[in-house]
Amino acid sequence: MAITVKNLNEMFNKDVFTNKGSYVGKVKDIELDLSRFRIRSIVIEAARGTFLGQILGGKKGLIVPYQLVQAVDDIVIIKHITAAVPGEGEVSAQQIETE
Repeated sequence: MAITVKNLNEMFNKDVFTNKGSYVGKVKDIELDLSRFRIRSIVIEAARGTFLGQILGGKKGLIVPYQLVQAVDDIVIIKHITAAVPGEGEVSAQQIETE
């Protein structure tokens, strides 16, 4: 399926869940690789009291490589994340163990 600008625009502020049903947060930004015309990653803002919020502690969000995105429709589904890496600001899912 080809990704259009309209599809990208509609992805912002969508709710994000893991493939195990845990609420993660909302899509806040999208990183593009314009040389390959692909989505590189999505930035998820962690909501308080959510699965991701507990993993990240006081961090604001997570950069998730698009390879971990499993579905995009009314919601976004990503592969379940099991542990975080210490650091400040946003943490990349490339640095996080996945199941």
